[in-house]
Amino acid sequence: MEEKPNDKPAETDINSIEPPDDIKAQIKPEDHPQTPDLPAHAADAPLPQTEQLILPPKSHRQVFIVTGIILLLIAIAITAYFLFKNKENKQAPVASANSSQTARTSQKLTGIQLDTSKNYGNKYANGILPVGDGKYSSSAPAVGTVYACAGYAQNLSGGQGGAGGRGPWFIGTSQYNMNKKIHVQGNKMWQASFSNKLAGATRTITTNDLPNHPTGTFPISAADPAYAYDRNPNAISGQSFTYSLSASPVYAATPNCMGGEAGVMLTGVALFNGFDAGGRDAGAWEVQDSCSGHPQKDGVYHYHTLSSCIKDISVKTVIGFALDGYPITGPQVGTNNILTTSDLDECHGLTSQVVLDGKDVTTYHYVMTQDFPYSVSCFRAQPIQAPGLKAGPAV
Repeated sequence: MEEKPNDKPAETDINSIEPPDDIKAQIKPEDHPQTPDLPAHAADAPLPQTEQLILPPKSHRQVFIVTGIILLLIAIAITAYFLFKNKENKQAPVASANSSQTARTSQKLTGIQLDTSKNYGNKYANGILPVGDGKYSSSAPAVGTVYACAGYAQNLSGGQGGAGGRGPWFIGTSQYNMNKKIHVQGNKMWQASFSNKLAGATRTITTNDLPNHPTGTFPISAADPAYAYDRNPNAISGQSFTYSLSASPVYAATPNCMGGEAGVMLTGVALFNGFDAGGRDAGAWEVQDSCSGHPQKDGVYHYHTLSSCIKDISVKTVIGFALDGYPITGPQVGTNNILTTSDLDECHGLTSQVVLDGKDVTTYHYVMTQDFPYSVSCFRAQPIQAPGLKAGPAV
């Protein structure tokens, strides 16, 4: 059988083609370097791209990662530190000349607390008040009574002085109408001298006991209508009183008894308790001037009740200091919202925020009320001896 010629050209192995001898002679070995042997799989690997990112060695990348984590943790720690310090600074009191005084006066809440959301009402809006004759005890304090020290209590039981008889403002023997009570006539001005200074833990008040407001004319003139009920023969005279009070009184669960003097008012006037020399309600019996004051036998001008010449009677406003160093305020919580004796503790006080030496502080304080015993009825802290004690009992 005749073979047919193969139309397909024979395959030629280019690697077996030998160049002509004249060409061989011209080729140098270094012009034709040998391709090194590659692993079998290398021939299939893609060629690297010239723009491909060249990564650092793996060990370098690990160093970068660890360094980054450390820097992040340091940044977090620094941020947390400054946030903490900022919060701490906001909570800390601002240092000032008065900050130590604020710290001394502010204290934990004790005893009865003022409820500023409560309407205490205006119990004595009609001016009719109870009479507090004989409401004292030398054995224990109680709301509405004066806790009298034993020696002072003896004076009250046998004392003399005060008004000669009940005025027409009395309603029987147990009530009186303060709106109908008459006043000693006169409008005399005085040269008052008063200072209130803080130094360390002591508040020093000095006064000549002459008020910064007018007084009536004393002795009471026979021509004065008041003379028919109270013939006060005493004349007002300047004194030299220094009250060295504690600026940081310590509240005691067991109160201290008291004598005739309760403290000093910021008008410069001494404050006596609610009794006259005979243990009767001085506010009901005795006739004072239009600022609720009068003199006793040594010329000491004083109040027994809240002076009508003290205009700001807010419960936040300090109007005086008791002999134990605690502030005295007015009774007004708000419009027709007035504290009375029944709202206070046995010493006639409570704890609330007041403005003391220009600072808002929360402290125990006494409250002057319309009704007996009117002011301090025992001392919550240790009292000083009244500088006017030599003047004798209140009248």
